[in-house]
This record gives sequence, structure tokens and C-alpha cells, in this order.
Amino acid sequence: MENTNHVSTKDWVITILIAAIPIINIIMLFVWGFGGNTNPSKANWAKAALIWLAIAIVLNIIGFITFGSLAFLGLGASNGEM
Repeated sequence: MENTNHVSTKDWVITILIAAIPIINIIMLFVWGFGGNTNPSKANWAKAALIWLAIAIVLNIIGFITFGSLAFLGLGASNGEM
């Protein structure tokens, strides 16, 4: 039996366009990922996108802390302080 419940190309284009809009994308990813009236493939895509978003945020925080502390230490060393 063939599954006829699929997301069309037009729907994917609109979905990706909405996902490219800042702030709105995060809200819509939660709606698509955890809303009850969403196609399962789109819901899984939204959940995966949220996971990647969380990973990117964590890596950015680690990067800011690491490079911020290195810059702070570098500025102190250039003034003759340690």
C-alpha cells in the first residue's frame, strides 16, 4: 500500500522560505515539530532542525567563552600584566 500522505514540493519551498526568516523560524519549527496537525516528515525535519540549532548555539557559546577569554588574556599580556 502506497503512502499518499506526502509533503509537496510547493509546501517544502514555502516551509524552507519561512524557516529562513529570523525569529519566525524558531517559532514555526516548534509549531511544526510538536504541533498535532503536521505531516510526520515535516515534523521530523523540524525536530532535527531544532536539534541542529541547539548544537549551533552551544558551540557558539563555547567559542565566545574560549576566544573571549583568550582575547582578555592577550590584552592583559600586551600591557605587561599577567
